Amino acid sequence: MPLTPYLDTFPCLGEACYIHDSAQIIGDVQIGRDSSVWCNTVLRGDVNRIVIGDCSNIQDFAMGHVSHRNAAKPDGSPLIIGNHVTIGHSVILHGCTVGDECLIGMGSIVMDDAVIEKQVMLGAGSLVSPGKTLESGYLYVGRPAVRVRALSPEEIAYLRYSAEHYVRVKNNYLATARPASNEQTP
Repeated sequence: MPLTPYLDTFPCLGEACYIHDSAQIIGDVQIGRDSSVWCNTVLRGDVNRIVIGDCSNIQDFAMGHVSHRNAAKPDGSPLIIGNHVTIGHSVILHGCTVGDECLIGMGSIVMDDAVIEKQVMLGAGSLVSPGKTLESGYLYVGRPAVRVRALSPEEIAYLRYSAEHYVRVKNNYLATARPASNEQTP
């Protein structure tokens, strides 16, 4: 498991997490129970912290980073991801906050100090500008992301379903994990 310290900080994993061997998790990164980080994802908590809640999944090729603390901005811009969140393939999250039960579509970019409130669906390829807030209960799409419509009750239920589905998938990986070797078995 590729966990790397930075200075005096080391990644901290909750119970029953799954981290793919090709992922890179560096520095001050806290990952909640039952969460998963997939192939070739990078979470770099070197100059600030990254906090990921319970039952969240960060999919293949995603990038999470932060902005450093300084005199003008003493807290910098940490990356905070809530519970039951799905972060799609190739998403870039930089120093932003993503609330509970959100889905961030593939290839989206969310910039510093943006806030995505709980139960938001962000369409694939969207761009959330620095400091923008996406209000709870809506679908946003585009570059820059704009509010399109309210989510239906079925779509809101799907947000949690998506995260729970990834908990089941990571459990399958954990149940079938075996030590790596150069030998092939039939």
